[in-house]
Amino acid sequence: MASPAGKGLVAYNAAISRCSRAALHWRALELFTEMRARGFRADEYTLPPILNSAALLRVPPGELHGLLLRAGLAAHLHVANALVDAYAKLSRLGAARALFDEMPRRDVVTWTSLVTGLARAGSHGSAVRVYRDMVSSGIFPDEFAVAAVLSSCAGSTALEMGRSVHSAAVQSGHEPFLSVGNSLVSMYAKTGSLRDARTVFDVMRTRCAITWTALIVGYAQNGRGSESLAVYAEMIRSGCRPDYVTFVGLLFACSHAGLVDAGRAHFQSMQSEHGVAPGPDHYACMVDLLGRAGRLDEAVELLDRSPAELDATVWKALLAACRTHRNATLAERAAEMVWRLDPTDAVPYVMLSNLYSRARRWADVARVRALMKSRGISKEPGCSWVEVSGATHVFHAEDIDHPRTAEIYQKVAEMTERIRARGYLPDTEWALQDEAPEGREKGLAHHGERLAVAFGLLAVPASAPIRVYKNLRVCGDCHTAIKMVAAAYGREIILRDSNCFHHMKDGDCSCGDYW
Repeated sequence: MASPAGKGLVAYNAAISRCSRAALHWRALELFTEMRARGFRADEYTLPPILNSAALLRVPPGELHGLLLRAGLAAHLHVANALVDAYAKLSRLGAARALFDEMPRRDVVTWTSLVTGLARAGSHGSAVRVYRDMVSSGIFPDEFAVAAVLSSCAGSTALEMGRSVHSAAVQSGHEPFLSVGNSLVSMYAKTGSLRDARTVFDVMRTRCAITWTALIVGYAQNGRGSESLAVYAEMIRSGCRPDYVTFVGLLFACSHAGLVDAGRAHFQSMQSEHGVAPGPDHYACMVDLLGRAGRLDEAVELLDRSPAELDATVWKALLAACRTHRNATLAERAAEMVWRLDPTDAVPYVMLSNLYSRARRWADVARVRALMKSRGISKEPGCSWVEVSGATHVFHAEDIDHPRTAEIYQKVAEMTERIRARGYLPDTEWALQDEAPEGREKGLAHHGERLAVAFGLLAVPASAPIRVYKNLRVCGDCHTAIKMVAAAYGREIILRDSNCFHHMKDGDCSCGDYW
């Protein structure tokens, strides 16, 4: 028969576990504190749920880590797994990895905790590498690991790896899981493979708001706003309730398709029909929608009467609209608001500098750059990349580091010659340097995305689309030039910039030149 103390510990463990599973995390911690105050020592059954609750409450696990070490519980696999998971949930990835590496024995839970933690923290390349190591170690991935690595394939634009994971998921029977299906729809949509995203969506046995939203956002980001609205209508008919993120995707679709009236209507319906209060993301989409349509006064009026607390994202959307329509006065107001909300953000400096550059206001360009330098702000360097046979090739403007540099620049010259024969004239307003026209044209021709396209023409089989990814927005001149290159070479070029996908073929772009 168990001692009274033993019975007490069992009761506490059961209560703590129930509270943790029911998301009553503060109560779990209270019970743990009470248990210890009564003299009960935590055992291997106490620590996993309490570590989970502490991590979800953003409580550092250092004290619990020390406790389990002193109690000699680190050798218990499920305790060590819970500790790895806790550090991963708190984005303490170095600590999670160090624990992982020290463990003499690991199971699928250990590996999955690390993969999901890395994916959640945005360390997508590391998540993919750990998943590969997991498979190589003979560990059979569960549905949670599969869903996590698919989200990292989406985040790192690793389409071929995503296809490989999909194939393995089908073979292992994980495809029917809702989380895996949702991750597949999102992965294919975020890597520009809409046909695959729709195929997965159509065969899913069950769907939730995440499923529908992934497809709505996917169509929107790939320049197919009308399809986004059609999927939303289908979602409503199915009885699935839209959420906050659904409306972000929907308004984004309206913005990128120029559907001003539809965007207004959906914005108005959010709270009145669906009980979703508009937040900063929705206001940013509305500002983008109105700004693209040239309705800057209406956008400002919307912000002035907004009951929501607006963040820097909203003002950056207004700043982008001002850049498009060359409204320097309003742009300066928007930039000041961004600086007030996030003094370290480089975007307003870059956007103002670009606006002044296009207006040939070189003194103002110099002033903004000097201000940026004096405040210690550095901009993210632009880069573009292409994946060929599992290897990623990265290009910056004027890049000369690639082993095939000579061939690439020769191909760029050939591309330029071919599209000039089709009527291409460089739009030097997109060049950001105050120099002679010839130098500005040369600078445009050697932007990273053009070097990436040239390499794609050299290395990607003619039967496959050339997929180029860019971390910043594509400039207007590169958009025009690459669209013409696609026509001149009879290729499909899929360019994903920081804003959306551009599917270019036969001289047309999916964005309708409206991005």
